[in-house]
Amino acid sequence: MLAGTFPAFAREVLVRDQPEYRDAVAHLQPGDTIILADGEWRDAALTFSGEGEAGRPITLTAQHPGRVILTGRSSLKLAGRHLVASNLVFRDGHAPGDEVIAFRTDSKHWAEQSRVTGIVIDRFNNPDRRREDHWVAIYGSDNRVDHSHFEGKQNAGAMMVVVRQKGMPLDNRVRIDHVYFGPRPPLGSNGGETIRIGTSTESASDSHTIVEDNLFEQCDGEVEIVSVKSGGNVVRRNLFLKSQGSVVLRHGSGNIVEDNVFLGQGVAHSGGIRVINERQTIRNNYMEGLAGIDFTSAIAVMNGVPNSPVNRYMPVRQAAIEHNSLIDVARVTIGAGADAERSQAPRDTRIADNLITGAGGQDPLRIEADIAGVQFTDNVLDAKGVEAAGLARRTVQLARAKNGLLYPVDPKLAALGVRRDLVPITREQVGVAWYAKPASREIAFSAGPIVRVTPAQSLSAQIGTAAPGSVFELADGSYPVTEPLALRSPLTFRAAERGRATLRMAAATLFQIEEGGSLALDGVVIDGAGAPPQSGNAVIRSSATPMLSNYRLAIIGTRFEHLDGAPGFDVLATTPATLAGDISIRDTAFTGVSGVVLALAAETGKQGWYGAEQVSIAGSQFDKVGTVADVLRGGSDESTFGPRFALSGSTITGSGAIKLSGVQEAAITGNRFQSSSGIQVTHSVGSPHTLIRGNALDRTPPPTVVELAYKGPPRAVIADNEKGL
Repeated sequence: MLAGTFPAFAREVLVRDQPEYRDAVAHLQPGDTIILADGEWRDAALTFSGEGEAGRPITLTAQHPGRVILTGRSSLKLAGRHLVASNLVFRDGHAPGDEVIAFRTDSKHWAEQSRVTGIVIDRFNNPDRRREDHWVAIYGSDNRVDHSHFEGKQNAGAMMVVVRQKGMPLDNRVRIDHVYFGPRPPLGSNGGETIRIGTSTESASDSHTIVEDNLFEQCDGEVEIVSVKSGGNVVRRNLFLKSQGSVVLRHGSGNIVEDNVFLGQGVAHSGGIRVINERQTIRNNYMEGLAGIDFTSAIAVMNGVPNSPVNRYMPVRQAAIEHNSLIDVARVTIGAGADAERSQAPRDTRIADNLITGAGGQDPLRIEADIAGVQFTDNVLDAKGVEAAGLARRTVQLARAKNGLLYPVDPKLAALGVRRDLVPITREQVGVAWYAKPASREIAFSAGPIVRVTPAQSLSAQIGTAAPGSVFELADGSYPVTEPLALRSPLTFRAAERGRATLRMAAATLFQIEEGGSLALDGVVIDGAGAPPQSGNAVIRSSATPMLSNYRLAIIGTRFEHLDGAPGFDVLATTPATLAGDISIRDTAFTGVSGVVLALAAETGKQGWYGAEQVSIAGSQFDKVGTVADVLRGGSDESTFGPRFALSGSTITGSGAIKLSGVQEAAITGNRFQSSSGIQVTHSVGSPHTLIRGNALDRTPPPTVVELAYKGPPRAVIADNEKGL
């Protein structure tokens, strides 16, 4: 009788290895706790299933928070009800399948009323950046992910997905809260979201997912930080800090984005909220220092496709954009993306009681489509321009309140913008207390010691023991290099006296950039006369195997010569599945190059991968160079900011073309072309910005711009280019 009256006592079971774990899981009862012993659990594919009860969940946790490290090919799958997983760290490995943590064990068994809390996933990436997986895949309904820490995803796939597919619950009612979403570098392709809620297939129904009280810091994977692809969701009280991209209401209707704080701090492409579909509500959001334009404007209300298929752009209808503060922003765009396909302007849309100030006092407002269907009411814009009904232009004086946000000093404007009680979430309120949030992980080129080297010493031996960030200061003389110098950390090679230290190639490659490596050259001479007389030599080459880290290349005051003893001799030859985050060349001379100075066309597929995020060249000379740059981004996806290319103040003589295909931003200004092949631009995707201005073209053809998909005249500014003889 007593046994029937009182519940069984809950058990705590400490397990030390995977066989003990499997045995314990097989006997779980409501209220039980499995405790993983502290230490490294390698190749642990844990399945956690059971039937807990409300108030008596079944728990999986660490003996001590943060001291259980799942490494190698490890994962966690949950199925059942009232389950809690907590205090585990995934590091130094990658998922054996498509998901690190999944709220299901298979297509017929998923989790409900379950929680993942206090979990850390830190750079737990598949070695091939093109291999897609998700760190957390939330299936089922009424589940929660909270107070966790995710940083450093470098391979394809969203960090976190709410999965909605037939045969499983579509009314998810998921809650994602108090999570630290840490730095994610640009992926260089589609698939770099931080959170994605649904897909286009089931986007006509409501998910009712709530994303609240989270911090997104430097989440730069692609243009969509939070990608909403379902209806009835709420994104509120989050802080977006120095992140490239936006909250994008991509598919689905009836979503609410409110009480969020966006602090761009002038970071390129830092964006706000992009509005698509019907009945979207955007209210009481604070945005400051956002530098994004076009799709990543502080507010971007898009044009839609009439009778759009589910995977394209449903027209905006019945949107409400109210009481938002847009301070020091680069752009607010109405009718973004308008073209022959996206021809339906927003309708039945209300924009009211917003406060807007433009960056540098410039007018941020861009109207790119018919706004007859947009009602402006009681908005104030601090920028010169034409007043319109519901949009007053006046000077606005601002002051910071105790919450750190800017508000109008004039009491007559107090009703505009965000409420005074809006308080940004802090770093201390998100993630876990026992795992440090990262400072910058990028090692500066000059962060290490100076290593003084003479021609009598072996550079290969020096590199093998060098600290990250070391500077190799080369004494005057000649340095024959008979094998590739493999770089696995950021290293600088600097001449003690500019132009008096020469690296002489005697191999097909001089520098091989491997995982973790970056290269800076300063004032040295690179001589390729002794390289093998064979096609395909390269001074610098990215790894032959996929790289997760985005490498950097900085070249200052350097001279490259005699790279024409064999055909196809490149300066930088990139390889598939590698990405240069930044290439900077300044005050450098290239003389006699049979191949390509910057060969950035190794990614030839239609998935949109490319070889460099940003390229800038200034004050340099190219003489008798086969091709100055060949930059390619294929496919038609619009999910990336790059490639970006800039060439200024340089001289190109007797050389081949600059070939840019699929480049999103190009600025070629103030250069002199003499007896060269000129500039060839192909637009294939997105809304590219191409500026070709103030160049002297002597015995050089005029620039060409070809549009592969866009119907209309070439989208480029070509002006003030002086035609020579």
